[in-house]
Amino acid sequence: MSNVRVRFAPSPTGSLHIGGARTALFNWLFARHNNGAFVLRIDDTDTERSTETSYQEILSAMKWLGIDWDEGPEKGGEYGPYLQSQRMEIYRQAVAKLLSEEKAYLCYCTVEELAERRKKAQAEGKPPMYDRRCRYLTPEDRNKLEQEGRQPVVRMAIPDSGTTTVHDLIRGDVTFENNTIDDFIIVKSNGMPTYNFATVIDDYLMKITHLIRAEEHLSNTPKQILVYEALGYSLPKFAHVPMILAPNRSKLSKRHGATSVEEYKEQGFLPEAILNYLSLLGWSPEGEEEILPLDKIIKDFSLERVSKNAAIYDTKKLTWINGHYLREADPDRITKLALPFLQAKGLIPNPLPDEDYNRVQNIILAVRERVKTLEEIADAASYFFKEIEEYDPKGVRKQFSKIETADLLDEARNYLTELSEFNAKTTEEAYRKLSEDKGIKTGQLFHPTRLAISGRTMGPGLFDIMELLGKETVLKRLEKASKWIRENN
Repeated sequence: MSNVRVRFAPSPTGSLHIGGARTALFNWLFARHNNGAFVLRIDDTDTERSTETSYQEILSAMKWLGIDWDEGPEKGGEYGPYLQSQRMEIYRQAVAKLLSEEKAYLCYCTVEELAERRKKAQAEGKPPMYDRRCRYLTPEDRNKLEQEGRQPVVRMAIPDSGTTTVHDLIRGDVTFENNTIDDFIIVKSNGMPTYNFATVIDDYLMKITHLIRAEEHLSNTPKQILVYEALGYSLPKFAHVPMILAPNRSKLSKRHGATSVEEYKEQGFLPEAILNYLSLLGWSPEGEEEILPLDKIIKDFSLERVSKNAAIYDTKKLTWINGHYLREADPDRITKLALPFLQAKGLIPNPLPDEDYNRVQNIILAVRERVKTLEEIADAASYFFKEIEEYDPKGVRKQFSKIETADLLDEARNYLTELSEFNAKTTEEAYRKLSEDKGIKTGQLFHPTRLAISGRTMGPGLFDIMELLGKETVLKRLEKASKWIRENN
C-alpha cells in the first residue's frame, strides 16, 4: 500500500488536545506502516476563531510529539497550499460548477427567518430542517431578494429520496436516509466555504486515500459523500476511530485529563509516553504488553485492530507509562529536560554552572526512580537544594515522638563526624557499626535519620542521599532535627 496518503487537518482555533493528537497519531502510524505519505493541512476557514497563536501551537505540539509530516506547512509539497485560507479560488471554481449544474443553489433566508422557522417546526414536532424555499426561486425572485441587500449563502441540493451509505473500514456499512439530510450550507454569506465542502475538495485534490478520523465525524460523512458525488470525485476509504470517554463513560472533559499536549509537556510528561498511551486508546496490539516502543507500534499498527468501542481515558495509566519512560531514558536527556523544572522552582540557577552539572544530574537520577513526571522530579529533589522547612507529619508521629531519638541522632552525628571520607559506602558502614554497638535494629536509626536529613519518609537510598547532600549539610540537619525533637517532646 505504498500509495497510501492520509492527512490530519486541525482547525487553528485552540491548542492541540489529546483527542486531536490521537487522530494525528493513528493517521501517522497508518502512513508509516504502509510506507505512505502523512499530510498536515490547516483548516482555517473559521476566520473569526482561527488565530496565528493556535496555528503555531499546533505545529509546535506535533513537532514535540515527533509526529512529523511529509507534506504541509513548512515542508511544502506537490498539492499545496496546505492552509485552506490560501485555497479560496479552488473552492470558488467548485461552487461555480455546482451552481451551474443546479446541484447547489443560492439561499437568501436571513438568520432570523431561519430561527423562527426552526422554532415553529419544533413546536409542530417536525425535524428543524431547512424548508428549501430558496431551492426553486426564479431569476426574478432572486433579483428581488438581492435588491433588498440580502447576502446569500450557497446550499447543497440534497436528493429527496434514496440513501447514502458510508463504507467504513472499522464500523462496516452505515446507511443514512437522504430525506434526513438537510440542504446544508457549503458557502457562508461572507464567501467562506464550510467544513463539509472545503474538506472534500482538498482531500480529493490532495489525493487522500484514507480518511481516518474521530467517530463524531461519522454524521458528517454522508454530506461529504454527496459533495464528492456531485463534483464527480472518486471516494476515499473511510475509517472512524472510537470516541475517547472519561472513566465514568461520560464525555471527556478537562477535569478527566482532556488537556492540551502543551499542558502535558509543561507538567513534565515525555512525548514517547504520550504516544505509547495514545496508541492504546482504541487500538489493540497483539499480546498484553502495554509498554511499546514506537517502532514496534508502527510495525504492528493496522485498522483491523482498531475497536468500534469507545476508549476510556485513564490519566493514572498515562502517568504510570510516563514513569517507566522516565526511568529508562538516557541520563543526559532527562537531566536537560528536568533542569527547567528545577529552575522554575528556584532550586538551581539559570543557567546552571558547568561545574554543578554532574551533582545535579546525580540528584535527578537518584530521585527519578520513584517519580512519574519531570515536575515530580523537582518536588522530590527540593531538599537537596534548600533547607528543610518542615518534617512529614506522619513521619514525625512515628519517628520523632520519643526524646531518645534525639540522643540517637546525636550519636549518629558523632560517628559521621569522624569519617575522613564521606560517601554512601563509609556512611553505611558507620551506621551499621552504631546499630551494632547500640544493640538496636538498623531501622531504628535509618528511619529517623532519613526524616532528619530529607524531611520525608520516602526517597532514594539513605546513604545515597547522604553522599549527595555532603558531610556538612548532613551534620547540620542531624543537629537541627535533634534540637527540634527535644523542643517538641
